[in-house]
Amino acid sequence: MKEIILLKLGEIVLKGLNRRSFEQKLLNNVKHRLSAIGSFKAYCLQSIIYVEPIDENADMDLAFEALGKVFGIIKMSRAAECAKDKDAIVALAKTYLKDAMESAKSFKVESKRSDKSFPMTSIELSQYVGGELAEAFPNTEVDVHDPELTVTVEVRDIAAYVHAAPVQGAGGMPVGSNGVAVSLLSGGIDSPVSTYMIARRGVRLIPVHFFSFPYTSEQAKEKVIELAGLLTAYCGKMSIEVVPFTHIQEEIRDKCPEEYFTLIMRRFMMRIAERIAKDNGAKAIVTGENLGQVASQTMEAMASTQSVINMPVLQPLIGMDKEEIITIARRIGTFETSILPYEDCCTVFTPRHPKTHPKLSEVAAAEAAMDVDALVEEALAGVERIAVDEKSI
Repeated sequence: MKEIILLKLGEIVLKGLNRRSFEQKLLNNVKHRLSAIGSFKAYCLQSIIYVEPIDENADMDLAFEALGKVFGIIKMSRAAECAKDKDAIVALAKTYLKDAMESAKSFKVESKRSDKSFPMTSIELSQYVGGELAEAFPNTEVDVHDPELTVTVEVRDIAAYVHAAPVQGAGGMPVGSNGVAVSLLSGGIDSPVSTYMIARRGVRLIPVHFFSFPYTSEQAKEKVIELAGLLTAYCGKMSIEVVPFTHIQEEIRDKCPEEYFTLIMRRFMMRIAERIAKDNGAKAIVTGENLGQVASQTMEAMASTQSVINMPVLQPLIGMDKEEIITIARRIGTFETSILPYEDCCTVFTPRHPKTHPKLSEVAAAEAAMDVDALVEEALAGVERIAVDEKSI
């Protein structure tokens, strides 16, 4: 019995003349993810990616789990292959799905026939296979409305395939198909989720972390590296740009009014992120901002921080509530690391009464006492690039 994995493409199939380039990007991402697991052959036909183990040592369980985190795939199935013959299909279904049929109380058969030369219609094939399975497994009832088990038969160009109901894939678009962006990655809950969500739209990401030693610890830095590592299972290979931020924050503390500390700090972050983005061919900056969540995330405050750059700022969490964000963080595996008690630079010199509805002219005047350009250049000169170990699952 030959077992394979079938990957159904998501919104890529809606693309026009450039659909092939999206399919190729997804296929490359699939092959890359599989390369860390074992020897597999992957190819795309009729908007389906077929994954076949090359040898007996290929770990199908691990491959299936890893592919569940590849963006661009909407449905996944482990299937068995046979000749395009009705009796061969029945025989395969009886053996391949034996345990599932015996444990289910009810079932139905759904057939899909992309090879129109096959001599039976989809309905006829479903009725035939369903009848044979009902006879072979008399304790499992036929229920075409609400079955416990759905047996799926697909007759495609190369062969016929039998599998149970598919599971949900990661969805979205293939990473790398929609350009490159810089993502501000702190050690909190929000920024890993925002990074994940923009990667899901096909964007390759460059994480940027602002580090204020000794006000923030080495453990805080390691925490962010761990978060980036967890995200590589979805985002692919990444390197973190760690920006030394201590001097800038000390200068803000010493020369600026306290109520503007956070606003001016974020303006520096945006300037530095834009420079890193331009140096790496990135076209946007991603933040984990959420409207009204903290004082620096009012409309006026965000307008103030974004006014110092000329690059789009993507904010995927802007309209979500905290519980929605936490739910995603738990699902993608970043929550437990995010809540480790190592604070990032955003907690350094926090003002007692932050300005929540600033006027742009007032913020600009507040930071006028600083040599902004020199401080930005100093920080960029000290950036440390850290390659993150990629996780396949």
